Parts: sequence; C-alpha cells; structure tokens
Amino acid sequence: MAGRVEGKVAFITGAARGQGQAHAVRLAEEGADIIAVDLLDDIATVPYPLAAPEELEETVRLVEARGRRIVARRRDVRDLAGLQAAVDEGVGALGRLDIVVANAGILTMGLDTAQAFLDVIQVNLSGVINTVTAAEPHLTEGASIVLTGSTAALLAGSVDMAGAGGLGYAHAKRQVARFGHDLARVYAGRQIRVNVIHPTNVRSGMMDNDYMYRAFRPDVAEPTAEDMIPALVAKSPMGVPWLEPEDIAALVVYLASDESRWVTGQQIKLDGGQLGPILTAGVPD
Repeated sequence: MAGRVEGKVAFITGAARGQGQAHAVRLAEEGADIIAVDLLDDIATVPYPLAAPEELEETVRLVEARGRRIVARRRDVRDLAGLQAAVDEGVGALGRLDIVVANAGILTMGLDTAQAFLDVIQVNLSGVINTVTAAEPHLTEGASIVLTGSTAALLAGSVDMAGAGGLGYAHAKRQVARFGHDLARVYAGRQIRVNVIHPTNVRSGMMDNDYMYRAFRPDVAEPTAEDMIPALVAKSPMGVPWLEPEDIAALVVYLASDESRWVTGQQIKLDGGQLGPILTAGVPD
C-alpha cells in the first residue's frame, strides 16, 4: 500500500543514520516530507563515534531522491530552544506537522562516572521530552507521536548493571516508557496518539562499533561484528542477532499512518521473542 502518510510532515531526531535515517526514508517513500535533526558531534562519555555531517547530508539525498522535501538541521536534543527553532523553521517551510519520532539516543554502557549517567539521561530522556515540547504547538487532531524505548532497558539485571552509564540508559528508557504511557492519556481528548517502540539489538552506529564488539566478546583480541553474533543469538528465542533499522521503520510507518488511528498508549516490543517469557522492569501495561 503506497502513500500511507501522503501529505503528512514528520519531525525525526537522530536522523543522520541508523534508525532515524531509516525512518526518514520509509516515511518519505510513503509520501511524507521530513524535518530532520541530529547532533553531528561526539559526546565525551560516549565510547563510540556519533553521526557525522555527511551522514545527515545522505539522509537529505535519500529523502529527496524519493521526491519528498526535507528540512535538515544540526541540533542537540538537549537544547530545547534549538529544537523549537528547527521545528518552527521546518513547519514554516513544509506547512504542517503530523508525525513526531523521538529517536535520538546514546549508550554509555560500561562507563562508571556520574557524567556518563547524566549525559545519557539528558539525551535519552530529557531529549525525548524536549522533542515533544518543541513539536507541541504544531500538533493537531490525528497527529502521531512515536518514542523509541529499548528492550535492553526493560530487563532488570541487564544494561542497568553495566556501570553508571548503563544504569542511566536503563533509567532513561524506562522513564520514556512511562512518559509515553501517560502522555497518551493527556493527548487522547485531542485525538493525538502516543506509542513507544522497544527494539531489541539494532545494527546501527550504536551497536556496530569496536566498543560494542569488545563489550560482547572480551575473550577475543580484536573482535568484529561477526564475533558478536553467537552471543547475541544466544539471547534471542528466534535466533536473530539484531534487527535492521528498516525493521523498526516499518512499524514507525504503521504508527504514523491512519491505519493505527485508534492505537495509542502502547508499549510495542520488536524483540524476536526476547521478552516474551520475562517480566519486564518498570514498564506500564
């Protein structure tokens, strides 16, 4: 079914690569114009490289190649004023705002400092709240808000045991789950939907880097992505090591479209069965 979000405009954070780029491309394929933002700089406590300017340029190219318009800006989700300016400019150019995808996030797993904890909270939780706050003045009936959670954060004794940074990641994503649940109630009377997606491992910049290879395979001198596969498969009932960003984007399109017009307040787990038999931590029903 083509044109599932025809004529709509989507605001996406963390849009330079990985899930954010995949969301921008899939929504553009289905008829949406895009407001895209990304930090395009590294954060000292994040032990892997974040997106570069040329990656956001590639998002622009991919969206325009699909015949859609895009307003792309370098913005930090921790900076509410900067986000508001980007959204206002995007709406001014594209005419409206229908879809919000709060996707930007970092992982500081293994770093046991207060700053690592605070950085991930500011990006993964405050950044989500800032994203919704910046979009709020432009949202009208029928809008859809999609927040990115994490299955790893829902497992007690998982990433929350990986130093202060890992604990910050778990805390932030669990609060995003609660935020999405409660925000859905706030917006229900205005016919604006809010849902949270909880992916398992996704092969993106956060996962596909030397730091994560070593974290999963400390027994290998110079591990590669392929070396991680047995460790990842062992945690997946369906035997999948990771999802591709496009797998998540397919669900984003559904939640952004009118096909899901009565779906709100949901915690949707794309996990290959990982959490099926497990009681999760701190997530509303």
